[in-house]
Amino acid sequence: MAQKDELGRAGERRATEHLERLGYTVLDRNWRCDQGELDIVACHGDDLVFIEVKTRRGTGYGHPFEAITPEKFARLHRLAIAWIIAHPGAGWGRSIRIDAIGIVGDDPATGRLEHLEALR
Repeated sequence: MAQKDELGRAGERRATEHLERLGYTVLDRNWRCDQGELDIVACHGDDLVFIEVKTRRGTGYGHPFEAITPEKFARLHRLAIAWIIAHPGAGWGRSIRIDAIGIVGDDPATGRLEHLEALR
């Protein structure tokens, strides 16, 4: 596995632990379809939350959240709908929310973690 992929997976593990500590119930990780991949799908209260995780060793290429462009956000929304279609009943009575988690540091286990709720 490439070093970049290992960094991403470690960041996703850290993000999952963070979410679970906050009371989220993780339903799916690294869900793929022909349109792309969702990093984490979780329930939090009445919300069905789709979480994009961006992990960076530093900010030389910008803050992780800068990678979530309007095009990326639109793709995440399409993927969320695809996930709901593939999992009938999972979204009933829940609001849909898209969050982002950014982790910056040499080690994702100890790097600075930021969680943005309800991207728009």
